Amino acid sequence: MDSPVKDLPASILVIEDHPLTRHGLVACLEDTGRFSIAGTAGSLDEGRRFITDAPGLPDIIILDILLGGENGLKFIDFLKEFREIHGLNMPAVLVCSVFEDPFRIRTALQMGAAGYISKSAGEEELLRAIDTVLSGKEFVDPRLKFIISRAPGVYGKFTRREREILTLVKQNYTNQRIARELAISLRTVENHISHIYLKTNTSTRQELMEF
Repeated sequence: MDSPVKDLPASILVIEDHPLTRHGLVACLEDTGRFSIAGTAGSLDEGRRFITDAPGLPDIIILDILLGGENGLKFIDFLKEFREIHGLNMPAVLVCSVFEDPFRIRTALQMGAAGYISKSAGEEELLRAIDTVLSGKEFVDPRLKFIISRAPGVYGKFTRREREILTLVKQNYTNQRIARELAISLRTVENHISHIYLKTNTSTRQELMEF
């Protein structure tokens, strides 16, 4: 009598620009014996090349927000477009970041991330987050959920472009660099930032950085 075929371990792509953190995540996941590391990437370009060249999409992607000065959340848009073109299932994206402010958490979830955890999380929380998003549910650490709940409701009033620009402001981008990054005019950036000031009741760049 043939033995039953075991389910294949979930495949994971790790996108993280710090080598020590990247290697630590991989080692942690491999030690469980429950996951298959499909690959690793240290930048947006490396992540895109992996997806483009791979025979299929991984089950889950662990994604950092800040990748060598780039906004890692842009990878979610790339992933959505790629899977739609090729008719593939969307991998679960779990954001793993040092940032714990409500804006970044909400932005990540609104862009399509299935979960968000802090890099200060322990192994148990990481595994719980992975299991949750693989099951099709959203995961946010209860401590971070509490932070979100205490934040003002202004986040829902931002347009998508305003969220993108505020994310880049928080990464200390100048208006000129934001314009180049988003391929829009400097005047458009300035207009969006004026709207962001009004919606956040702030008046300085530093206040936006801390919002």
